[in-house]
Amino acid sequence: MHIFADIRGLKYTPMLCRKLNTFNFNSIDTALSKYSTFILSIKKNNFAVSWWVSPKRTRSYPYTRVYDSLSFSGKKVTIIPILKDEGKEGDRDFLQWDTISLMSLLGVYVIISYYAEASKSTKYKNKITKQRFDINHVKREIQKLLSYQSDALHWNLAQIDNIKKIGQKALQSYSKISKKLNVEMHSYESARKRIEQLSEGKEIFMKTSRNLAEKAQIRESITIQPKEHLTGEKATITIKNYLGGYYYFTCDEIEIHGKSLYLIEGKHTKTNNLPSLGDIKDGLLKMILFTNLENVKIGRKKYKPIPILKLTTGKGLVMKSLSRIQNELLRDLKEEAKTNGFRVLINNEFLV
Repeated sequence: MHIFADIRGLKYTPMLCRKLNTFNFNSIDTALSKYSTFILSIKKNNFAVSWWVSPKRTRSYPYTRVYDSLSFSGKKVTIIPILKDEGKEGDRDFLQWDTISLMSLLGVYVIISYYAEASKSTKYKNKITKQRFDINHVKREIQKLLSYQSDALHWNLAQIDNIKKIGQKALQSYSKISKKLNVEMHSYESARKRIEQLSEGKEIFMKTSRNLAEKAQIRESITIQPKEHLTGEKATITIKNYLGGYYYFTCDEIEIHGKSLYLIEGKHTKTNNLPSLGDIKDGLLKMILFTNLENVKIGRKKYKPIPILKLTTGKGLVMKSLSRIQNELLRDLKEEAKTNGFRVLINNEFLV
């Protein structure tokens, strides 16, 4: 099943954002080592800053990190590595256009950066861990944002113009890390080719990333992860924005009820408690998109979208026995759902 939809802009009020700690500009290294999202204070300006462990959006809950910055009224910034190479015995991921375009849609300024330091894994010979950004590069980009007056989209497109330079620095850094730690990395030649593709211009970068995103979308649509507890039909969804940009996602479950189309994002835990707050926030970023969809179609037939965040648990969950903290979470989640126009389903019972 494939769904097409349009999106003009985003209207959404998040209510589960955690309270962010504030750091001064000179303490950004400390902030990045301790917190995934924080407030950075510089020259009477405050930025809400988040960072991605990997450019791949399915690793380490990057959506959760971005979500926590969305209640901040000033500039929201997220730092994303252009690539992350964990060494020959680990993963390697590259930045994709769809990540940049999604952040642009959310009004988040992206700093495309690279890792400059790392530690050797104690478990694997050819794997690295605890990777750290080039702090000086991150600081320079944040300083540029102080006087930047245009919107996130234009800033992010300008970041793409510097992709070749950033990519080369990333490869140089990994070469140094490889020699220093005596760790074999993935093929530098294939990485160079990928960086070259990304640097050949916005259109080629967009096309390459979209093709990869489509392939990943298809793989995900036919694969049910063991942690998922689904009953409906999985579907792909392509969202087109007012600039002609495309976003490729999967919808965990869809159900057609007359003219209504249930768009269900599922989060599951095997325990007798609710899914983790990180899982819930990750699902809420999908709700931000789904609650702003227009002209939703399957084939030529138009439907009214009904976004649903579905939380499933072990069989022993007793709602009346939830802790105070869990009840407060559900209260806030219920309020967020009512305010923004989506529903929450816990096991087989609608919360709202």
